[in-house]
Amino acid sequence: MSGRTFARRFRDEVGMSPGRWLIRQRVFRARELLETTELSVDRIAGEVGFATGASLRQHLHEAIGVAPLAYRRTFRSGSAVTAAGR
Repeated sequence: MSGRTFARRFRDEVGMSPGRWLIRQRVFRARELLETTELSVDRIAGEVGFATGASLRQHLHEAIGVAPLAYRRTFRSGSAVTAAGR
């Protein structure tokens, strides 16, 4: 299947482009890691597939309107796990 055909069928099924879907999945996982770990923003960016912490910051801000550290302070779970040893 060609790339264009795949993208068209993906959009028909999911309602967005494959690239947009992938970014949303990465942001979703980054939010989970911000809530449950002590990993740095740069480390989380690498873990979820963004090239840099700046890229994660940009996409998170576009998605929910806040910076990663502000998100972490607001949504950190009471039983957050530390990332020591990772």
